[in-house]
Amino acid sequence: MSNVPGANESRLLAGVRERFVESTDFTIGLEEEYQLLDPATLALTNRFEDLKGSAPADFVDRLAGELIASEIEFRTGKNDTFASAARELVEGRLRTIALADELQIAIGASGVHPFSTWPDQRLIDTPHYRLLDQTLGYVAWTNNTWSIHLHCGVRDPDRAMAVCTALRSVLPELLALSANSPIFWGRATRLHSTRTQVFMRSFPRCGVPDSFANWDEYASFVALLERTGSIQEATQIWWSVRPHHSYGTLEVRICDGQTEMSHAVGIMALAYACIARFCMAYDAGEPLPAHPHRFIEENLWRAIRYGLEGEMIDLDRGVVRPTVAAVDSLVQWVEPVVDGLGLGPFLETVPRMLADGNGAMFQLRRLDEIGDPRAVHAEVVERTRESAKEVLASFPTPKVSR
Repeated sequence: MSNVPGANESRLLAGVRERFVESTDFTIGLEEEYQLLDPATLALTNRFEDLKGSAPADFVDRLAGELIASEIEFRTGKNDTFASAARELVEGRLRTIALADELQIAIGASGVHPFSTWPDQRLIDTPHYRLLDQTLGYVAWTNNTWSIHLHCGVRDPDRAMAVCTALRSVLPELLALSANSPIFWGRATRLHSTRTQVFMRSFPRCGVPDSFANWDEYASFVALLERTGSIQEATQIWWSVRPHHSYGTLEVRICDGQTEMSHAVGIMALAYACIARFCMAYDAGEPLPAHPHRFIEENLWRAIRYGLEGEMIDLDRGVVRPTVAAVDSLVQWVEPVVDGLGLGPFLETVPRMLADGNGAMFQLRRLDEIGDPRAVHAEVVERTRESAKEVLASFPTPKVSR
């Protein structure tokens, strides 16, 4: 049992160390959040309960609420390979869209909605979100944001915390690649990831965490938060990368929601590869990065503001380089784990994004061309559906056993 002060009495830490001891490396679950929209106006519509309530028994547990009633999340199950998780994610998006079609609800995927405002949204009525309403108030009400999340199994609690600390350093690159929220409240914000600014700069215990030397140091902090009444649930720690207490996974939460299905699986494949690459380095006895929070924050701001069109600081050399070069360097660095995890076909999307642009760049180009945020969002809604069809068609046909 842990020798962390207060850990023996901690409700939030009960059994968590054991889950990481027993975790299986690189098992994976993927999640993405969707906007629920009026099909005529494309404004957000508060119909989560309608959509969730209409889901068949074999699908309902894959759909979850995410704070506001104009949002729904699809969650894959636990998968042994990235390929199977990616297929499940694509099929889940299309199945959610088909379910929404029956109820005359449109589905869109991006980091923020371009014109609907927070006073028109309501929080869903669950104990968890009632708690957030009471404790956060305005902070919760205004969090109208959509993202993608990745859960990856990492065995051994100290190893998991070392990798979690290392992942902090690549969060800005992952955010820059995924930036897809440049239009908010009817205008271009001059930010490529407005979602990050709205969520991360508002919620407590959010953004880039401190570095933790080992599991006991992390557990001591959680125990303090619990003991002092700062948190009642472990999920009230909203860091952009965190150990997930229920699953024994590391959860990467930095990325904007993705319109293009290929972008979603490509970005998640890169995040997954980073976890595996850091695990490889740890197992080989190589030192893992633990850059100071203040340096990572400098790069994070650059990702928020400029996405792929800016520059980033090389945290090891202290020099500036184009963000596309920083992401490309990350892709090259993960190469030793790519083939073994079957990530090659999914990572092919990343160089194309570096050459052609990401979701934020597409939205800004289209806004400049047509000048109407609503028309831009109509294209986002169309691509949310059509791109999933395209990716599904690119998968090998599953073998049917006789």
